[in-house]
Amino acid sequence: MEYNYPPYRTEIPDYPQGEPGYVRQPQKKALNIVLFILTVGSTLFMGSILEGGNPFESIWQLRLGVPFSGTLLGIIGLHEFGHYYMCRRHGVNATLPFFIPAPTIIGTLGAVIRIKSPITTNKALFDIGAAGPIAGFVVTVPAIIYGLHTAEVREVADAAGALTFGDPLFMKIAMKYIIGDIPDGFTVYISSVGFAGWVGLLVTAFNLLPIGQLDGGHIAYSLIGKKQTILGFGAFIALFPLTFFWWGWFVWIILSLVMKIKHPTAHTSMEPLDMKRKLIGLLCLLIFILCFIPVPIEGMGLKQFAENFTRF
Repeated sequence: MEYNYPPYRTEIPDYPQGEPGYVRQPQKKALNIVLFILTVGSTLFMGSILEGGNPFESIWQLRLGVPFSGTLLGIIGLHEFGHYYMCRRHGVNATLPFFIPAPTIIGTLGAVIRIKSPITTNKALFDIGAAGPIAGFVVTVPAIIYGLHTAEVREVADAAGALTFGDPLFMKIAMKYIIGDIPDGFTVYISSVGFAGWVGLLVTAFNLLPIGQLDGGHIAYSLIGKKQTILGFGAFIALFPLTFFWWGWFVWIILSLVMKIKHPTAHTSMEPLDMKRKLIGLLCLLIFILCFIPVPIEGMGLKQFAENFTRF
C-alpha cells in the first residue's frame, strides 16, 4: 500500500458518519481498468508458457494460461480488496487496486491501492494492514491444496532444466499430508495453479515483513508503537545474509530503503488494541511463519555467483 497525504483534503470518501461541508467526488477508474486488462494479458501469456504453450505461434494458446492467471489475480486481487474494504469501513479514502503488468516470470509485479486521507485511529491502521494478508492467504490455501493434488512426483533427472523453488513451511506440511514422503532422487512437479499459490505464499510473506509501510509494518506499529522501528531494522538487517542464497532479496532491501524502515506517524490516536485484534496479530505472525521462504529460488544467490566466478 502507498500513502499519499495531500496538504489539503480535496477528495473525501463517503464517511459512515458523514462530514459536513465535504462533497464526495466520484473516483476515476479508467486507469485501474486499463492496467487490470494489461495484467490479465501478461499473466495469461506467462501462464500459457508455464503450461507448455507458445503464444507466439497462436494467440489461442493464451487459453492455457487461464488457470494460472485466474488463480494469481484472485490472490492478489483479494489481498488488495481486503485493504480497500477496511478502508471503506473505517471511512478512509482509498483508490481501487492498481494492477501492475510486467515482463516477469509471473507476468506482474502485483497490485497496490493508494490511501489518500489520514488514518486517524489505531484500530483502523491495524484492520487495514491485517485484512490484505489474511484475505490473500485464505485464497492461497485452496490453490496450494489443488496444486498438490494435481502435482506429479518425478525423478530429478526428468525435471532437469526446471527451476527449483524453495518450500515454505505451509507447503511442506501440505505435501506431507497430500503427497506423503518423497523418495530420494525425486521431486514434486507442481501445476501452474499450485505455482500461483506458491507465489501467493511468497507475496504474503513479503508483505508481512515488519518494515515501514508494508502490511507487517502497519500491524507492528499498531501493536507496539514506536518499538516497530527496532523490529523493522532487525528484519532489514536479516535480509542481507539471505542475499547469499537468493539475489532477489536485494530488491526488497532497496524497496525497504525507498519506503523507509520506520513507520510514519500517520494517525493521531494510539489507543490500545482489544484482545480480538491482538489475537489476529498473532494469527498474522503465524501466517508469516507458514509463508516465509528464505530461499525462494535455489541456485540464484551470491554464493552460486561467487562459485561460478571462481571457475573462470
